[in-house]
Amino acid sequence: MHTVKLFYQDCHLREFSAKVLSCQEADARWVITLDATAFYPEGGGQACDLGTLGGVNVLDVQESGEEILHFCDGALAVGATVTGTIDWARRFDLMQQHSGEHIVSGIVHSLLGHHNVGFHVGSDRMEIDFDGPISPEQLATIEQKANEAVWANLPIHCFYPSQEELPNTFYRTKKQLPWPVRLVQIPGTDSCACCGVHTATTGEIGLIKLLSCVKFHQGVRIELACGQRAYAHICRMFEQNRLISQQISVPMEQTSDGVRKLSDALSAEKFRATQLQNRLFAAIAAGYAGQADVLHFEAGLDSAQVRQLADKLVAVVDGYCAVFSENEAGFSYCLATKDGDLRQLNKDMLSALDGRGGGKPNFQQGSVRAGEAKILEFFGK
Repeated sequence: MHTVKLFYQDCHLREFSAKVLSCQEADARWVITLDATAFYPEGGGQACDLGTLGGVNVLDVQESGEEILHFCDGALAVGATVTGTIDWARRFDLMQQHSGEHIVSGIVHSLLGHHNVGFHVGSDRMEIDFDGPISPEQLATIEQKANEAVWANLPIHCFYPSQEELPNTFYRTKKQLPWPVRLVQIPGTDSCACCGVHTATTGEIGLIKLLSCVKFHQGVRIELACGQRAYAHICRMFEQNRLISQQISVPMEQTSDGVRKLSDALSAEKFRATQLQNRLFAAIAAGYAGQADVLHFEAGLDSAQVRQLADKLVAVVDGYCAVFSENEAGFSYCLATKDGDLRQLNKDMLSALDGRGGGKPNFQQGSVRAGEAKILEFFGK
């Protein structure tokens, strides 16, 4: 049996009528074939269409030889004429992404000679892998040219060259393909073998936004969004920038400079705070000079600061020092000594105070859940 591919005849066809040729149950779903369909089957890197068929939901669409299989959540009567309705929002989104991918890949190939070696359409963005490097300057040029192709509203021509025409027809490929080959051509932008469904013109893509470009294997991976996805992304970024401009009290066009100034000020304050902290830790250490086996509580320290204070104390005390600072779960701690082995003391302490930690023989660090009274009791204070 042969299924007429209506999606190739009219990419904007949202509803159609067709005759049910077969309906078989398989794995709690019904596999239905029609004499014609506008449901695009998964293939060529493009996801399948979804929608309804004769009142049942189409859950998946696959191609098998000359047939297109519709996997549905209900049965249809063989011989009946049914109406199919495409989930148009999904279809149009996928067409925008796929057509935008062709434009970007065609421009990258014409400018740099790189091949598209893989692409994936995710839930909110698309990835394209290329087999060569792309600089930030080149990326900006690619995005500009891609959107110029969109604004030009060029026709997207999908066709099968004859067996005689194919060898003399240029199309983007790493190896020659056997006839028949379906080509997708965008004047002055791309010519590529593809079985996907595309917008009728480049203008329908609306917008192409390149989001990132990172090294991937021997080339790069570009993240991008097209059409409605690109518009939604820009709206989210605009709202984020609007909120930032309000919080730092600068115009939206100056948020970068405003954030830089705040960052510089924060760095200066951090440096000042570090200097004050060092003076505080030195003063605390001076108060314990010459004492043995010191236990000290200091509020508001993170684990790194607890260690820094322990380093100051161990330099001036005899025996060991134990520094504790309270947190939401209990206390962070450090045990330190110039010479000796604190592992057994640490083991006993963790057992008595419900803690965990470890480290070098002369330096143990971790956390305990016990309160201050229990800690004092353990150390006999």
